[in-house]
Amino acid sequence: MNRTITTVTALGLALIGSAAAAEPVKFEYWYGLTGDLGARLADTCTRFNDAQDAYEISCISYDGYELVVQSAIAAFRAGKAPTILQSFDAGTADLMMSGEFYPVQKMMADFGIDVDWSNYFPGITNYYASSKGELFSMPFNSSTAVMYYNVADLEKVGLKAPETWEDFEAAMKAVKAADPARCGFAYEPSVWIDLEQFSAIHNLGIATNNNGYDGLDTQFTYNTTLHVKHMENIQRWMTEGLAEMKTAATGATSQDTFAQNICTFYFGSIASHSSVHLKAVEGLNWNVAMLPIYAGTERRNSVVGGASLWVLSGKSEAEYRGAAEYMKFVALPEQEKWFVANTGYIPVTKTAFAELTAEGFYNDAPFKGREVAMKQLTFTEPGPLTRGYRLGSMIQTRAEWKSEVEAAFNGQKTMQEALDTAVERSNAMLAKFAKTYAGKTLP
Repeated sequence: MNRTITTVTALGLALIGSAAAAEPVKFEYWYGLTGDLGARLADTCTRFNDAQDAYEISCISYDGYELVVQSAIAAFRAGKAPTILQSFDAGTADLMMSGEFYPVQKMMADFGIDVDWSNYFPGITNYYASSKGELFSMPFNSSTAVMYYNVADLEKVGLKAPETWEDFEAAMKAVKAADPARCGFAYEPSVWIDLEQFSAIHNLGIATNNNGYDGLDTQFTYNTTLHVKHMENIQRWMTEGLAEMKTAATGATSQDTFAQNICTFYFGSIASHSSVHLKAVEGLNWNVAMLPIYAGTERRNSVVGGASLWVLSGKSEAEYRGAAEYMKFVALPEQEKWFVANTGYIPVTKTAFAELTAEGFYNDAPFKGREVAMKQLTFTEPGPLTRGYRLGSMIQTRAEWKSEVEAAFNGQKTMQEALDTAVERSNAMLAKFAKTYAGKTLP
C-alpha cells in the first residue's frame, strides 16, 4: 500500500515537473519607442513568441527614451530591472560606466550563437563598442537625421535640394518671394540635429577628449565652434520670417506642418520617413536629402541615432539564453528587412542593405529616399569626431542645451549667452559624473 502511494506520488510529481519544464522562460524587455514605431517594435516581440515556444518575451512600453532609461536605472535599486533595455545613444556612457550589463558580444559567444560582427556598419557599432572593439549592446533601430523638402516648391522657383546652408537660405528666400504666405522652414529645436549631427558632418567636436572617448575629464566646447553661427542664423531666419517655430506647443510639430503641405523644409530622423508618408496630404510631392553643410566645409559622415539593445545584469542563465535567442531572431536578414520596411529605420547590417538594394526596395515610393541616410552615415569612415559621443549625464546636458536655446529664441538672451550658460551648467554635470567614477576609466 505504501509502495503504491509512493509510486503514484512520484508519478504525479514527475508529471507536474514535466508540465513545469514545458512552461516557456519568461523575461521582460522595456522600450521607449511610441506611436507607430513603438507598435512595430512590439510586433517583433509577437513575431518572436509566435516563432518558438521555449521563451516568452514581455515587451513593456515607456513614454520615450529618457523615461525608459531613467526607469531602468531606478529599477536596479529595487531589483526589478528588465532583462533587455532599449537605450538611445544618450544613455550609452552612463550604462557603460554602471557595469550593470552583460556585453552582447560576450553573451552571444557564451551561448554558442555565431554572429558576424564585421557585417554591421562600423558607423553604428562604434557607438556601442568598448575602446577595444567589444560590442556592449546590440545595434537595433538605427537612424540618422536628413533634410525633408517639398519638391514642388523648389521646382516652382527653379531650384534643387540645397547642399549648403547658404543655398538653403537662398531657397527659403526664393520660396518666400514666390509665395509670401508660405512657411519656408518648419523649425523645432533639436540638440541631436542642430548640435550633434551638425557638428559631426562638419568634423567639429562638441567636447574635449575627442567628444569624451579619451577620458572622463571632459568639457563641452560647442559654444566656441561654428555651431554658434548656425544657431544665430536659425534665429535670424525666424526674425526675417523665413523660418517658423513649429512644435506641439504651437499647435503642430515641424513634421506635421511639412506633411500637411504648409512648410517647404523640415529636418528629422530618417525613421520618420514612414510617418511622413502616412501623414502626407494627397498630392504632396516630397523627398529627402543629406543635411546641408556650410560652404568651404569638407563633408564627413553623420552619426548614428536611434537605440540599441542592452542586456542587464542580475538575471538567470535561462533569461539570458532567451535574450540571446531574441537578438538572434531580430538579426535574421528577413526579420531585419521586415523591420526596416515597416518603420523607416536603416539596415544595421551590410547584408540586409545589399539585399534590399538588389531587390529594388529603394527604387520607388514609399521607400525611395531612405537610401540617402545610408549614404550620409557612410559618407566617410568614422573619425575621432564623427564616431559618436561618450559623455555622461547626456540626457540632462541635452536638456540644458534645449532650455537655453529656447530662452534665446524667446528673446530672453542672445544665442551666444544661451550657449555659454548651457555649456557652463553641462560642464558641472560632466565634472560630477567624473567624480562619481573617480579612479575608473571608460571601457
